[in-house]
Amino acid sequence: MPSIQLGLKQNAAQFSLLVLINAFVGGMVGMERSILPRLAETVYGLNANLAILSFIAVFGLFKAGTNYVTGSLAERFGRKNLLVVGWLIALPIPFLLMYAPNWNWILFANALLGIQQGLTWSSTVVMKIELVGPKQRGLAMGINESAGYLALGGMAFLSGWAATEFGLVPYPFFLGIALSILGLMLSVFFVRDTRAFAQAEAEQSRIPILPRIAAQTAWKHPNLASISQAGMVNNLNDGMIWGLLPVLLLQKGFSLNQMALLAAIYPAVWGLGQLFTGALADVVSKKKLLFWGMLVQGISIPMLLLFNSVQALAWPLVVLGLGTAVVYPTFLAGISENTHPSQRPQAIGTFRLWRDLGYVLGAVLSGWLADRWSIPIAVLSIAALTLASGLWLGLRMKNTRTGIPLSMPRP
Repeated sequence: MPSIQLGLKQNAAQFSLLVLINAFVGGMVGMERSILPRLAETVYGLNANLAILSFIAVFGLFKAGTNYVTGSLAERFGRKNLLVVGWLIALPIPFLLMYAPNWNWILFANALLGIQQGLTWSSTVVMKIELVGPKQRGLAMGINESAGYLALGGMAFLSGWAATEFGLVPYPFFLGIALSILGLMLSVFFVRDTRAFAQAEAEQSRIPILPRIAAQTAWKHPNLASISQAGMVNNLNDGMIWGLLPVLLLQKGFSLNQMALLAAIYPAVWGLGQLFTGALADVVSKKKLLFWGMLVQGISIPMLLLFNSVQALAWPLVVLGLGTAVVYPTFLAGISENTHPSQRPQAIGTFRLWRDLGYVLGAVLSGWLADRWSIPIAVLSIAALTLASGLWLGLRMKNTRTGIPLSMPRP
């Protein structure tokens, strides 16, 4: 067996393959992002915002739960095996969305999508972190998340275009069939497991092993817990944008094509921006990046209420995408920096549990606020929570130099 070498350059071929696969993972979510709220109203007769947002809550709940167990499952069964299982679960999803006889089938499809995303995205994240080692984790996560969210934005636009040209069903979901088959084939025949890379890094690591790593990540460790709460609020506001932005655009009188374009701008900027912000996380204080990224999000969200043209609305969506691009790769790089390699999969799984519970909270809270009062009240409330999250992180999180962890906190 060849010796293990950590680094992006040393493992470029396998890393690039995982980037491509993660683009397919992101595309599976983008397939439904711009059209499912419209589908809920026109095909299934759902008028309440909370009912429309139910699919996001189901998706987030199942993704969060899967994220949590993925860390321990990865250690037990291997990263590649989880990736393959995730793509097997993806195969029926497009067909369920195409031929669902009622809204409950749509919810079931989103439960499967949440499980698929938890297994496949978590696996590719852990594998890339293990391949590159400690020096380029920010860059690696920037490339990883960029591929996923650029594909998400691209698929959101393509599925919206297909819905306009050919109808809401079934044609937009044909793209998902192709993605699931390609993702499965590449994972089965070309991906190699990376557990040996984690073992090689563990032999040289100076990061202490933390007691009860799940509790440390969730609320005890000042850095890990700060990152987890910010990740949850980030996805809380993304869940609101995902579900309520199409409804808000409908109320403003935009066409489906215009809605698809606007829905694609935010994740596209989010994705492209991470190519640059991920590298920043390797050299700039992660605390500063996370603090300012959350504040930029909180400031840009209310601006969505102010404008009524495509050109004007594009600007707050661009700014929101930039703010999210700053924090997203930094979340994962920060979690990795503060955990021992042997505990990293579980720490990442715990972080992703809390982060993706934000989808559930965002969907339920924003849907309830929109139904009880109005969409503007929902948008302003989520913006306030985002600002509060950034301020709390700024107060609690401690600066660390790359590779130099905090002292081990008391159990």
